[in-house]
Amino acid sequence: MCYGDEAAPPEPPGPSGPANGGEIRLVASDGNVFLAYQTFPADRAAASGVVILPDVRGLHGFYRALADRFAEAGIAALAIDYYGRSTEDDERGAGFDGFAHVQLLKPEHTAADVRAAVDYLSAGGTRAIFTVGFCVGGAISWSQSAVDRWVAGAIGFYGRPSECRDLIPRMTAPLLVLAAGDDMLTPADEAHKFDRELSEHGVKHTFKLYDGAPHSFFDGGLAEHADACADAWRRVLAFVRHHTEEWAA
Repeated sequence: MCYGDEAAPPEPPGPSGPANGGEIRLVASDGNVFLAYQTFPADRAAASGVVILPDVRGLHGFYRALADRFAEAGIAALAIDYYGRSTEDDERGAGFDGFAHVQLLKPEHTAADVRAAVDYLSAGGTRAIFTVGFCVGGAISWSQSAVDRWVAGAIGFYGRPSECRDLIPRMTAPLLVLAAGDDMLTPADEAHKFDRELSEHGVKHTFKLYDGAPHSFFDGGLAEHADACADAWRRVLAFVRHHTEEWAA
């Protein structure tokens, strides 16, 4: 898994406000009922929103807290769980075997769940909606650029390019690729190859590799990677802000 129970997302830069969050259940087009955690800025007014796609463990505490961080920065957020089709148990503690469940997850499943999440945020008045994913969720996020025309942009932290490479020719929404230089799952050479392939196919994207950073470096408890965390936050917020303006135009 990407994050343990002790991990916590770093604070976003700049001023922050209160957030209002809580659990909900969404229904995908195939009938899947799945857990999600929604959070909005206190005034519920948000031009931008993010659908958060977790690591292999699904919707656990790190991603609820991350959703709150986005809302504190003025962005509506909806973190979703992947495993409504394979278990009725919502517990995603350290003992949950996400690797067993992720083997049953298909691209059409995640696409349907993301679509339900995007529809939910849209119905609440959010105009430009982005996906942001981590580890397995990173590639799922980038994939939405090819399969969901209502996604304004797709952000991925340390995703595996091999899991979405076949979709590159169909990608239309801009990508933000945030890679770790010392990633045990995706070597730096593989990340750079993905960057080149996106450029060769004319996919609008921004690529950043953090030299010396490990997989899961985006963690407020890792003081030695505080600069990388702060830079990643700035890039994410700037990406959302810029492409929200493009979407509105």
